[in-house]
Amino acid sequence: MAEIKYESKIGQIAANDSTVFAVLSNLENINRFRDVIPQDKIKDMEVTPDRIRMKVEGLGQKIAIAIVEKEEYKTIKFGAEDLPIPFNVWIQLKQVAELDTRIRITIKTDMPIMFKMMFDKKMQLGLDQAIDMLCQIPYNQL
Repeated sequence: MAEIKYESKIGQIAANDSTVFAVLSNLENINRFRDVIPQDKIKDMEVTPDRIRMKVEGLGQKIAIAIVEKEEYKTIKFGAEDLPIPFNVWIQLKQVAELDTRIRITIKTDMPIMFKMMFDKKMQLGLDQAIDMLCQIPYNQL
């Protein structure tokens, strides 16, 4: 097993860090965007303010992702539950100007090196797509 770290590209959001943090740190806000979640990949989603449980295609079981730590306006840390490979995800925010917040996602996990070789490109692509989606949310309208 090796500790592996993935980082997304940096995204830009046209909102203040406090607004972005308020939306992303309450997972129930996902309910506002259920129509853009791929229904063929994600099923049986249950959402609370600090946890999402769902069945993901290809895993064959329900998994949960929960908020485990928050640093107001800066960081939201998530932990995975019910997965064979543990991981943590951080959403990092940094306001650089009025209505200009930068966002990055970092994942840290322990996995066999062979898995890393299999998942590297997919993980990077998935993180960058996640940043693109997070940057498109109309934070100031929520």
